[in-house]
Amino acid sequence: MTGAIDRFLDAARVQGIHADVRRFPEGTKTARAAADAIGCEVGQIVKSLVFMADDRPVMAFTSGANRVDESKLAAAIAANAARRATPEEARAATGFAVGGTPPFGHPERLMSVVDPDLLGWDEIWAAAGTPDSVFRLTPAELLRVTGAVRAAFTDG
Repeated sequence: MTGAIDRFLDAARVQGIHADVRRFPEGTKTARAAADAIGCEVGQIVKSLVFMADDRPVMAFTSGANRVDESKLAAAIAANAARRATPEEARAATGFAVGGTPPFGHPERLMSVVDPDLLGWDEIWAAAGTPDSVFRLTPAELLRVTGAVRAAFTDG
């Protein structure tokens, strides 16, 4: 396993999450590719996206079926503006590369919001530290380990 996955697994243990990491050499770089590889609905894929809101990093957990509306995100967190973080900003905030960012295990807990569409599933799938790795968790676990608040910030 790679160092990123090992760091993720250490963080999962600390959070009390049994993370059974599944790897897909063909990659899971998009929500559709991840859903196809796993055999689940695209809506069950957690996109862990970093945004900069008034120059502070914010994590938006978005259903794979949805896209973030930056103006709605800014309004949801009472920021003047929000924009997608650059890959460098995202790595600095989370310690992980874009495309493999897990929902937790970051150097510091980030302000986080969750797309309500993720909360209706029995299980959801998120990146486990690399673009070709995923793990299963429940929406309740996602909320517990991230402290994310439910917010309407997608274009749907």
